[in-house]
Amino acid sequence: MTRKQKTLHPDAPLLHAAHKRPVKRRDLIAQGMLAGTGSLLGTSVLSVLSNPLYADLSPDVADLRDNLCGLRSQGNGKIPFICFDLAGGVNISGSNVLVGGPGGQQDFLSTEGYSKLGLPGDMVPNLVNPDSQTREFINSELGLSFHSDSAFLRGILEKVSVGNRANINGAVIPARSENDTGNNPHNPMYGIYKAGAGGSLLDLIGSRSSQSGGNSMAPMNLITPAALPTKVDRPTDVTGLVDVGDLLNVLSKEDAVKVMESIQRVSTMKMNQVDSQVSREQTIDDSVTCSYVKSADLADRFGNPATLDPTLDTDIVGPTGIFSQQELDGDREFQKTASVMKMVINGYAGAGTITMGGYDYHTGDRRTGEVRDLRAGRCMGACLEYAARVGKPLMMYVFSDGSVASNGMIDDSEDGRGKGQWTGDNSSTAASFFLVFNPGSRPQLIGATPEIQAQHQQLGYMRSDASVETNATPAANNVNLLVETVILNYMALHDEVGQFDSLFPAHGLGNSTIIDSLTAFQPIVSGSLNS
Repeated sequence: MTRKQKTLHPDAPLLHAAHKRPVKRRDLIAQGMLAGTGSLLGTSVLSVLSNPLYADLSPDVADLRDNLCGLRSQGNGKIPFICFDLAGGVNISGSNVLVGGPGGQQDFLSTEGYSKLGLPGDMVPNLVNPDSQTREFINSELGLSFHSDSAFLRGILEKVSVGNRANINGAVIPARSENDTGNNPHNPMYGIYKAGAGGSLLDLIGSRSSQSGGNSMAPMNLITPAALPTKVDRPTDVTGLVDVGDLLNVLSKEDAVKVMESIQRVSTMKMNQVDSQVSREQTIDDSVTCSYVKSADLADRFGNPATLDPTLDTDIVGPTGIFSQQELDGDREFQKTASVMKMVINGYAGAGTITMGGYDYHTGDRRTGEVRDLRAGRCMGACLEYAARVGKPLMMYVFSDGSVASNGMIDDSEDGRGKGQWTGDNSSTAASFFLVFNPGSRPQLIGATPEIQAQHQQLGYMRSDASVETNATPAANNVNLLVETVILNYMALHDEVGQFDSLFPAHGLGNSTIIDSLTAFQPIVSGSLNS
């Protein structure tokens, strides 16, 4: 008799006889033997005078902050951006997000193609229920079409309220990438930073102390040395990002701010009294002045550590929160997600990466991947729901290094759900996708007809056998250009496509016609959220 295999815990390591022994950090993360921890990165920057958090600052110090010290506003006025780096080669196409032929997501593939994507013949999306005459395996509740039994979708819908789902839309990008390697330049964070994203405390957020802030690399031509990661992997590390010294232990926040402002004024007065024959660089004066201004402003905004603490945010945790206290206490991925989304969506950081490990799940069953996909979906849904509760737009991007395929064997266990077993890596089935939340209304696809809109919702396509058509788009067989496509779509949400050529003059996406075809949505804000 065949002994039934138990479903692996989402944090259990994956041991593959066909793989070399894991020795590098990226190998350990992909196979779930090392946690993909949370990181924050950036420089100390401050908010504009119009923000009510600055009501305590005197006008002269506020003027210095805004005009001399060149400090950024909350979120720098850009749409918050969070990406999920699912290390190891997760399945995205077919069993999670639908991917079709040249006509879009519902230009259906062959039955054999869907089988390779883990869907048996009785669960393919083009199957019509003879009684209702509907396709019951397609769910377009989030605008983007998912398989109705997608683990990603089930997790997202657990966390996103019904009313907020109507303000979400998305696009999928069929694109190959190499399997099980951190050498894919998948991470778009530096490009998002170059497009203007920034925060009032940090610029970027990452999940590892790597150059990209995630498991996968960033394209070399986009790397900005000033935006390297600072590792944070728990809520207490978030609250520890700001230290205003001991002054607040003996004074109120208001009095501490006044003391720092007074120090700045005295320092400026003394420097102005220096003998004019002494040569001084103006930049030195400005640097000293701004250091006091920054300290005063940090005390004004973050003198109370609870400002940053995700565990004290009732929208995030508690009886009415997105996560229950038990969920947050018991799952490191939820803790990481809560910390990152708190920082990014509130504008304390401009953009962030959340790395989740253990997605090299071709274990000869289906149950292992389903359980891990479900948890990833819950984390994605938490970000979208938190953006809705805060009232901010959000662009959320999901990618992985490579993908998997099924040989058609079925896993009939409870967690396997009667779907195809994942039996091996397969880069030809890979895809990435992004979802956009807009507080005012659902983001609108480009195109005057449903047929054109369908081609903007799926940027590229697959052949009928579920292999990426590598000639469909510049991004289909080039991860660097996949990153550029994501950055382009981020800028398009701000109505800034016209600036793409000047910001990225060496891009490889082609002429304006091709760029237009690679853009999914009409703008949801003009330039910045503060304009």
